[in-house]
Amino acid sequence: MVLRREPTARQMRLAVELRRLRDAAGLTAREAATLLGVGSAQISQIEAGLSGVSEKRLRRLAANYACTDEAFIDALVAMATDRTRGWWEEYRGLLPTPFLDLSELEHHARFLHHVAILYVPGLLQTEEYARAVFSSRLPELTDEEIELRIQHRKARQQFTIPYEALIHEAALRIRVSDRATARAQLARLLELSEADHITVRVIPFDLDGFASASSTMTYVGGPLPKLDTVVRDALHGSAFINAEAQLTTYRTSFRKVEAASLEPEQSREFVHRLAKEL
Repeated sequence: MVLRREPTARQMRLAVELRRLRDAAGLTAREAATLLGVGSAQISQIEAGLSGVSEKRLRRLAANYACTDEAFIDALVAMATDRTRGWWEEYRGLLPTPFLDLSELEHHARFLHHVAILYVPGLLQTEEYARAVFSSRLPELTDEEIELRIQHRKARQQFTIPYEALIHEAALRIRVSDRATARAQLARLLELSEADHITVRVIPFDLDGFASASSTMTYVGGPLPKLDTVVRDALHGSAFINAEAQLTTYRTSFRKVEAASLEPEQSREFVHRLAKEL
């Protein structure tokens, strides 16, 4: 069996969940391998995301681990047997792996929630706004690298699942480029906010005593809540968070920010006023 050189985030998530099931059952990798009738090295490879697992073996593993959550097992089987070669594969070797992992995650998502503090969310950016953001990155990107990132971002923007963006006023006022780019970006937000699957809500500066909107995040809804993922930007790239306790914290955080933000219609009026100021 040929081992994977670089498992995707989705493949690693499956591996993590299988490891969690084994740990919950109180079994060692050697014991799990004996029950499955394979070598312990194969269990280690599966749990490291280096090797795939068939539906038959996955269901046997779940049975050996005394997992009776059929919906969860079915979701893991779907992850294990999916052979989708998504559009993002065109960029493999051209863009950093986290870009592709995020695209795959969004492709399989049930919904997306985003909290934005300093920049308009990438899924809502105009081309010129995105170009200005990428041009400001350090170390500096070449023109070719910038164009690749822009084309990748435009492809990501062709989503149809429910998407809710909570955008801080700071992100709406900060000019990543010139006045014309800022005006066009606000107009684009107003246009997108009318789409049935997109909700835009503004977090205004004049909100009293509220500190929960201090952190940018993307909350990605999985096939089941326990398979949700939070994506955070980090110095080395995107960090994918899936521990249950952390997911609970981020769900609570999003609900607090959402409750404090303006209603969608009020938000559109707010963005319209900012656009008139320009």
